[in-house]
Amino acid sequence: QVYLVESGGGLAQAGGSLRLSCKAPRAITSTFNPLTFGWYRQAPGKQRELVGTITSTGNTNYVDSVKGRFSISRNNARKTVYLQMTSLKPEDTAVYFCNTPLQANNNDWGQGTQVTVNDWGQGTQVTVSP
Repeated sequence: QVYLVESGGGLAQAGGSLRLSCKAPRAITSTFNPLTFGWYRQAPGKQRELVGTITSTGNTNYVDSVKGRFSISRNNARKTVYLQMTSLKPEDTAVYFCNTPLQANNNDWGQGTQVTVNDWGQGTQVTVSP
């Protein structure tokens, strides 16, 4: 079993970017390095879905809805997997998890990290002098 901690979520505007991290603080590199990792997400009222995976050799695969926008990478020395998200859309709003396929099949999940994408504009400041 690999203990995983996700971080980096937050509020983003549509079209913006976020980078999520997934760290295995208790793993030793000989355990971490051979593992395939997946990033998953669960939107409100929906089932958890696989977003993409990265193998031990760095090969990646993505679900069609994020291809060209999301990128998974890993730094084995830091025992960390990353999910770079660009061109964010409101429908990307979800709790994001990373996991190994084995732990996912065993329904063994971490806390995840919340990503919220709104489609509000920047707004414009109005100042009224007395």
